[in-house]
Amino acid sequence: MYISGLFKTLLLIAVTLSTFLFAQLAAAQELTATVDRNELAVNETFTLTLRYSGAQSGGQPDFDLLEQDFEVLSRQQSNQYRVFNGRAESFVEWTVILAPLKEGKLFVPSLHLHGQVSDAIPITVNQAGQSPSGNNRQAFLEVELDKDKLYVQEQLLVKVRLYTTVGLHDIAADPLQIPDAHIEKVDEQRYEQQINGVGHAVYELTYAVFPESSGELQIPPLNYIAVTGRRDPFSLFNRNAQRIRLRSEAKSVQVEPKPDSYSGTHWLPAASLGLVQSWSKDPEEFKVGEPITRIITLRAEGLRAAQLPPLPKLNVEGLKTYPDQPQQEDSPGTNGIIGSRIETTAIVATKPGDYQLPPITITWWDSKTGQQRATQLPAFRFKVKGAPIIESTTPGTSSPPLHTTPIVTEVEPGFWQKIALIAIASHLLWIIYFFYTKQNKSAEPLRETRRNSSIQAESQKLIEAAKSGEPQEIQVALRHWIALRWPALRHQSPDCAVQQLGISDLSQAFDILNDAIYKVPPKPMNRQQLQILIHRLTRIEQESSPKHGALPGLFSG
Repeated sequence: MYISGLFKTLLLIAVTLSTFLFAQLAAAQELTATVDRNELAVNETFTLTLRYSGAQSGGQPDFDLLEQDFEVLSRQQSNQYRVFNGRAESFVEWTVILAPLKEGKLFVPSLHLHGQVSDAIPITVNQAGQSPSGNNRQAFLEVELDKDKLYVQEQLLVKVRLYTTVGLHDIAADPLQIPDAHIEKVDEQRYEQQINGVGHAVYELTYAVFPESSGELQIPPLNYIAVTGRRDPFSLFNRNAQRIRLRSEAKSVQVEPKPDSYSGTHWLPAASLGLVQSWSKDPEEFKVGEPITRIITLRAEGLRAAQLPPLPKLNVEGLKTYPDQPQQEDSPGTNGIIGSRIETTAIVATKPGDYQLPPITITWWDSKTGQQRATQLPAFRFKVKGAPIIESTTPGTSSPPLHTTPIVTEVEPGFWQKIALIAIASHLLWIIYFFYTKQNKSAEPLRETRRNSSIQAESQKLIEAAKSGEPQEIQVALRHWIALRWPALRHQSPDCAVQQLGISDLSQAFDILNDAIYKVPPKPMNRQQLQILIHRLTRIEQESSPKHGALPGLFSG
């Protein structure tokens, strides 16, 4: 009986101790989840802290469960050991930065580790800027459209501004992408702005959007990811830095089709449109057979160069035209894109007289006033001096005889007489050929020497002009040098000569001069680069020739 009672007592003690130990173990092994806030805007982030206390080590929860409703921006793990009120404890902690993917009532799901389960946490996600902390946000995005209605293919400016009161670095942004629309980034600025008495640093991007179809145009939300805090170049781990995600509001704008009242040949919705004409030299000095270059520039604010139409071809009796390949150029800026189309035409008059170039009219749609307008380049009158160019006689025709050949009765020579005549004729031919060849050989070195001397003198003039001359003077000197070096190109326009020769240094030199003379506004001339190009050109071997073989005649049909 005594042994039985003792056994029962020991069994009771063992059960009590086991229950206590299991309770202590269960209390020691725990997985808890907390968040820094339960309500936020869709363009803001929050921090999830997950802590595991237990004897088992290794492993981690399945964080992929979070990606159903949230974007995981960053995740850090730390192992900690501390003594609190004389009691030692150790735990593993994960800090996760999350950004909601949508609005509404969401849940941070329960996570599992070593048999432990964390509680699910409700999260309320509001629209952008509507959270209780909306007025005190450290960083936020703003999207602004320059108009709430536009026409198809008209320019829409989309400005995206990032405001911040804390230091941000490593900023990564989604590119603006809109189906069925052409998009170009045209401007980027950084400045400061006061909001409710608080200074904000502003990073602004401007996009030009050209919708290709009518209907509602959707501007999707844009995501920005950045790191807060100062970047410490002496620290491998910026523990105080935090990765955040910002999300802008979606926008929409109505795109109208081309108005039925528009009567223009080409649909050109622009803020402004202009035509400018310039000449390579004074048209008052126009002479027969001498080429003159006409440059017409079509510029439109709010249109890309690819949208601008070709100008009508010039067809005037007595004038031969040699158009070059049109040049297209887009100039981005704070007000969007200014597109330019430059058409250059070499004109050669074949006879003197008074000429008139017809006016050029471009119909376009004024996007500021909502009205159809027309821009016109007036008709241009000029005189051509000189003698007319006489076309050569058509091959195969002959002039009528001036007199009738008298009939003479010939006496048939004998055999030896024929042999003697042939011998004398052959001898005379050899004598003539000998003196002709000798004369040409003696004159050829003299002609070549004179030509080389002229080329050297013209090259020196060109070099001197490049050092201190005006762009127009340098261009004239360069044309004279080309005409002397390659006589076959004497009557060709500069653009045709460049194309025929295929010399890259020559093409670059003319580009620099054309930008300084004809561009509006003129582009400053890089004199040092131009001097280097001309120095190279004057060192070209004398045997250089046009790459396309024989040049076509200037007046060939």
